[in-house]
Amino acid sequence: MSEVLKELEPFRVFHFFEEICQIPHGSGNTKALSDYCAAFARERGLAVVQDELNNIIIKKPASPGMEDAPAVILQGHLDMVCEKNADVAFDFEKDGLRLAVDGDYIHAQGTTLGGDDGIAVAMALAILDDDQCVHPALEVVFTTEEETGMDGADHLDCSILHAKYLINIDSEEEGVITAGCAGGLKSQAKLPAPKMPFEGTAVTLQISGLSGGHSGTEIHAGRANANKLMGRLLFALRKELEFGLVCVDGGAKDNAIAREASAVVVIDPKQVSTARKIIEDCAAAIKDEYQVTDSHLEILAKESGSFCGEALTYASAERVIFLLFNSPYGVQSMSPQLPGLVESSLNLGVVRTEADHITLTWAVRSSVRSRKWLINDQLQYMTQMLGGDYDWRGDYPEWAYRQDSPLRTLAADTYQRMFKKAPVVSTIHAGLECGLFSEKMPDVDMISIGPDILDIHTPQERLSISSTKRTFDYICEMLRQLRS
Repeated sequence: MSEVLKELEPFRVFHFFEEICQIPHGSGNTKALSDYCAAFARERGLAVVQDELNNIIIKKPASPGMEDAPAVILQGHLDMVCEKNADVAFDFEKDGLRLAVDGDYIHAQGTTLGGDDGIAVAMALAILDDDQCVHPALEVVFTTEEETGMDGADHLDCSILHAKYLINIDSEEEGVITAGCAGGLKSQAKLPAPKMPFEGTAVTLQISGLSGGHSGTEIHAGRANANKLMGRLLFALRKELEFGLVCVDGGAKDNAIAREASAVVVIDPKQVSTARKIIEDCAAAIKDEYQVTDSHLEILAKESGSFCGEALTYASAERVIFLLFNSPYGVQSMSPQLPGLVESSLNLGVVRTEADHITLTWAVRSSVRSRKWLINDQLQYMTQMLGGDYDWRGDYPEWAYRQDSPLRTLAADTYQRMFKKAPVVSTIHAGLECGLFSEKMPDVDMISIGPDILDIHTPQERLSISSTKRTFDYICEMLRQLRS
């Protein structure tokens, strides 16, 4: 194994992070990393529990002199979002990440880095591995499937956890103490896709180069969604001429703003020039609208010769275009209590053409439970009116802000003392597993922190080296201070 990070400090943190990056651990593929963590614990004589979903709980006794301090949970998740650039040959099921260092940042070449949330796992392992670190009794919890619905945390048996405090290390901005988050769910529509014979000129529409991003933390930034843009492009064509829709596909994850989408349409050869002009005009307007947020946006139409085969019937294509074009997207409401905080949103993350249907998948979020279900109802109503099937899963609760939080107070005081400035205490629109843990363990006092990680859920993701060191030192100091 290459050691790209071997010269970085804290040594233990980056050693474990590099080892984690060499183990494929996308959502749904966490067994190997879970086994690695379990083996780590057994090799050090630590108590470990590994459940059927590959969740891991590792317990370590308190340091000498800290035996009377209440136990603390350090928590992160094992799975990462697997996104890559279209021109990169990489298999997330088999390949280790290709790490590189550029100044103060670590990134993976052409793919997501998985700093969300591999750095939490690395920090917790480093603390468990260091007998010089002073801490109360530790209950280290690594969950799975966080990125696809928090199934690991949802199924975790919390009856074996006895901590008073929980420090979640799944935030991406140093100096911010998160004390509340939105709830959410994943919803899916399946529209029937009956077909008919079709002849004409095949044209492939391609949308690429979008900024993308996390559908919670970047949803307020006004970035374009490739699936929604494809709906707009297809609608612009449909207004002017008839065509056959062979397929439409876009996005990779429901919780990542779609960066790429494609569709194949079949056009009467006599109308190809008209279609080309429609696409060019629509593309120009879109690129002008998103010149700030998505400056590398590309919309291309490539003719690929004569087509003689099957395309969706006109009626089924109309239903697909209608839902792509009219499905709400982005911020739906802002919090009236906390200025600047997104209250509710949704993201059309994935569109897929299957053998007999087309699937659309959304990530729905809200810090107000009733608004989350309102958005879900809107999507269900639209889908069913179009003759499609609709379902949802992965519902997770919001994490309500606690007025009285000794852990939050200690975290803020410790940060002020160490770094000579006050931290920001906030709630966020993204979902955190703290929502599920607070529902299962309502008496546990929780915060979420983390180092600076930029552009998560995209191949531009990068982790700050200096911020990682400061955050690790901060966590260690908090553990030393947690004596009551």
